[in-house]
Amino acid sequence: MPTSLFSIAKFIVATIAIFVLVTAEASAEKRVALIVGNSSYVNVTRLDNPKNDARLMADTLRSLGFQLVGGGAQLDLEKPALDRAVQSFGQQIQGADVALFYYAGHGVQVAGSNYLVPVNANPTREADVDFQMVDVNLVLRQMQGSGTRLNLVILDACRNNPFGGRGLRASEGGLAQMRAPDGTLISYATQPGSVAQDGTDGHSPYTRALAATVRRAGLDIFQTFNQVGLAVKRSTGGSQQPWVSSSPIDGTFYFVPPTAPPASEPPQLEARMTPPPRLNDDAKTITDAVKLQEINARLYELNFDPETPGGKPATTIAIRDFQSVNGLPQTGEATEGLLRRLRETKYVGPWGSIVYGEDSGKWGLSWGHVSRKEAVADARAKCGSSKCPIELSFYGKTCGAFAVSGKQWSLMARDTIDKAKLEALDACGKSGKACSIIGAVCADGSGLPNQ
Repeated sequence: MPTSLFSIAKFIVATIAIFVLVTAEASAEKRVALIVGNSSYVNVTRLDNPKNDARLMADTLRSLGFQLVGGGAQLDLEKPALDRAVQSFGQQIQGADVALFYYAGHGVQVAGSNYLVPVNANPTREADVDFQMVDVNLVLRQMQGSGTRLNLVILDACRNNPFGGRGLRASEGGLAQMRAPDGTLISYATQPGSVAQDGTDGHSPYTRALAATVRRAGLDIFQTFNQVGLAVKRSTGGSQQPWVSSSPIDGTFYFVPPTAPPASEPPQLEARMTPPPRLNDDAKTITDAVKLQEINARLYELNFDPETPGGKPATTIAIRDFQSVNGLPQTGEATEGLLRRLRETKYVGPWGSIVYGEDSGKWGLSWGHVSRKEAVADARAKCGSSKCPIELSFYGKTCGAFAVSGKQWSLMARDTIDKAKLEALDACGKSGKACSIIGAVCADGSGLPNQ
């Protein structure tokens, strides 16, 4: 993302201050977490990173005052062990303030329900699922009635369906959307029905972002997962976007509470880098259709998509993403102040784009354009009469790659052409099929076969 002129100055917080605040918060409330990581599958594709991810989350949450069920990360659980861990979790969260369940590993949706996959699962028909896997709703039921103020369910389990060839009525990949019960937030590593990356550097992109973000002081629960989503979207070139389902939550929760300056030191007003409000234009809501269209166009050019992949308007989410990156209150409102900031934010380039149509199998590639809009239009023109709605756009020195094998495919953007190709091949090949690169280029045109 381009660096904004409106980013606020960040104050450095001493490690000792963070430790004191976290210790105080932990003593004031009881936090209990069950951390599960399944990697060493016996009957389906093994996963490289869930065990690493679970250990990272266990160490992180322990440092933030969480009591861990079993004393640490629970790794490579078979069905009986996973059942016992969930039951023990339900017992230990009775009377707690915060309950957190984290799972990394294979997860599938069958007949609209989401299941966690133990390492020994080997279903041959749909009727086997309830006996060999664990329904996520079972975890949610353990949380209900426990007296907790906040329940968190975190699922880094949206890989390709490992049982797709066995006749199960499961989708090709990803999990189904669930309704969050009262006082509950559910975070998926990617959008429902989509596939998340396992990662190639020891951790999944989602868990790496989550472990780093929860350590930041002063982020409430919604700001935390919004920042995680933005970090994952940036690190995956927009190909993976985490998803949150939440019910109303009473009160405010911080993994690490906000820090306050010592009482003996008055606030340092000189450190404020942002200019003073201009006639309070942040509060002036825009209703003019022309200006609203301009806001959407400018958000799009800065890679904040004002539409969901399904084509539904998501301007509010795009505005919040822009506000979050630029240190502004995340209101999601289209105001005169927002439009002014968008107009003053420098655009970036050059732009490249890869587009793809799953139904037609057509694709297109472009590079060297001065705007994202031009790059996408050029790439889609190469699809002929096909619409090619799937888009990966990148700018500056970033490169994109497209890997495919039958119905399996992956689009990845990275800082070098070789990294983009490797990531695309890895993500596409998670189903066990051999994929190949059919298109790759850097935004400036380098990386082409004839270069």
